[in-house]
Amino acid sequence: MGYWLLKMVLTPILRILYRFDVEGREHVPRSGAVILAANHRSFLDSIFLPLVVPRRVTFVAKAEYFESSKTAWFFRAMGQIPIQRGGGAASERALASAMEVLDAGRVFGIYPEGTRTRDGDLHRGRTGVARLSLRAGAPIIPVGLVGIDEVMPTDARLPRILRRVTIRFGEPIDTRRHAGGEDDRMVLRAITDEVMYEIQHLSGYRYVDTYASRSDDDVPNEVRAVSRPAEPGLVAARIAS
Repeated sequence: MGYWLLKMVLTPILRILYRFDVEGREHVPRSGAVILAANHRSFLDSIFLPLVVPRRVTFVAKAEYFESSKTAWFFRAMGQIPIQRGGGAASERALASAMEVLDAGRVFGIYPEGTRTRDGDLHRGRTGVARLSLRAGAPIIPVGLVGIDEVMPTDARLPRILRRVTIRFGEPIDTRRHAGGEDDRMVLRAITDEVMYEIQHLSGYRYVDTYASRSDDDVPNEVRAVSRPAEPGLVAARIAS
């Protein structure tokens, strides 16, 4: 109930403060397990995306968000599941949590880049989204989020108001043709690259074939927080290769 009460309160407020342009929402099925795979540009992505989806959307979030009693209630009410960052066992726990959501026939949200972009580019996707889709037999809906980082940049403490936010949903990606390939690295990479290609097309941000940095210290000053125009075909070239 907390999720729907919070959404009921936040929706009219946010629609007054921001202008939402939503495209392709009809691609999200009304029932059944589905994965929403979006680019990740701002802390607010996990708030704005569920706002425009009529079904409950569950994400995994950094465990640090749940360590403070001042914020833990909010993240739990938003339907987020705490998870420790890192590979190995942490990644498997995240997949297990996601599988519980999908096995229940619900909507799971994921950011294939693994972290928020620090340089404004769209980065190489991690293959967890493909492995999850194959395990659950759930389609992947690519989502392009545009302008949310202008509402609340990575280093901002408070959001800016009166901004335009665009959320575009693409057509479902059916991975059943790759059934049984969840342990095949080439299959996982091909599916993930297809997802990233669609996200790039929907968002318009430039694709860079490197993993996103988890720290601003790894991003050169001259490119930090800069959003570049898209260069169509970069991800397609990656898939073709």
